[in-house]
Amino acid sequence: MGGGGLGVAAVAYIAVDYLRHLSPSWHEVLQPLLWIVLALIAITRVPFYKHWSAELRSALVFVAALVFMLCTLLYEMISVRSVTAVLGLTWHRSTPPLPDTGQWILLGLNEKLPQVVVNILRARIVGLHHYLMLFVMLAFSVLFGSIEAPGLGIGARYMFTMAIGRFLRDISFASTILPSPRPWCAASRFDVPQHPHRWAQKFYVPYASDSYAIKNVIHHDMVYDDGIVQDDEYRPNWGLMSFLADFLRPLPSGESAWINLLKKAGGGCNDLLYSGHMLVAVLTAMAWTEAYGGLSSVFIWMLVAHSAQREVRERHHYTVDCIVAIYVGFLLWKMTGFLWPLNNKKSRLKKLEVIEGKLYQAAKDSDLEQVRELLAQVDSTTKGQVGKERAMQFFAGGTIIFALTVVVLAFVLTSDG
Repeated sequence: MGGGGLGVAAVAYIAVDYLRHLSPSWHEVLQPLLWIVLALIAITRVPFYKHWSAELRSALVFVAALVFMLCTLLYEMISVRSVTAVLGLTWHRSTPPLPDTGQWILLGLNEKLPQVVVNILRARIVGLHHYLMLFVMLAFSVLFGSIEAPGLGIGARYMFTMAIGRFLRDISFASTILPSPRPWCAASRFDVPQHPHRWAQKFYVPYASDSYAIKNVIHHDMVYDDGIVQDDEYRPNWGLMSFLADFLRPLPSGESAWINLLKKAGGGCNDLLYSGHMLVAVLTAMAWTEAYGGLSSVFIWMLVAHSAQREVRERHHYTVDCIVAIYVGFLLWKMTGFLWPLNNKKSRLKKLEVIEGKLYQAAKDSDLEQVRELLAQVDSTTKGQVGKERAMQFFAGGTIIFALTVVVLAFVLTSDG
């Protein structure tokens, strides 16, 4: 089918997963069954895959990209909690959200569009874990020839691009703290003090709303307020990680381990500009479009648009967060093409041009053995010694087991992928 089943599998996965809202009992049966079927189909294709040498060359880059992405996610966890904790829960409850014209437009369209269309726009069709699974399916489709090898190459490019995007996002939202579109969010998700941190008491609170004070601090370019700064912070003994207490602001009655506080930081309330969910969605759509294309890519981009309007409609993000995430994801994906260049076809055509004369002569002489040898030179994965073949088989099995294990653990042990 020329890899045409990939689009069908993607639509089937989205449809089956949406059964969680229509028929939870059927969803509990069909979703694990679909996962098992897809995994078994991929495993059965492993012995017939011809590009394991290309995968081996991409293995180190893949692992490096994975480590880099995990480091950026750790920094993101610290930043997500710190931007919430530094101002205290009182500020988050009392500060109104910023005006959002995109939110107004969607509310206005609810009055103009047919109710069926409004219900479709409101439906929770796709989430973060769907985009992650769609990319996993895309990467594994290299076993079927749906996309160009190596699969670890596109995986490395995806993770490296995501890591860069998340790091830029962390810097963005940690630079200026925006009020959440959901004022109650911080109190429901984070166990932090009510009052501001001493940093905020010194540098922000005296100049927060008084226009005369703001003019003075601009004129002097120094802190001039002599107000009393209270410093009654609880500082647990975390050893070498004790410096995190100023950023995480734990409570004596709350969680005692710093790593557990970071685990709870996923999905913050003020990590707005730009949307991390939309960044993942756009990277998946870009990878799908470049590697596979076709009508299924149009389907993925329709899901991206649906996700963007839902993020605004449900007030998870401001409209600007979603718009910035879309063009940042687009630009970043284009900048990281060196990790997974689509040049295999061009290189094979060049090799064919080199041996064209010999291949024509061998065909004219009906020398099938010579034809096979010449065509083997075009293929990037020629047969080696028995030892190399066994090593490559071991690498193939280890890669598939490792990849499937990581995917299962990511969806089972983490929140929303």
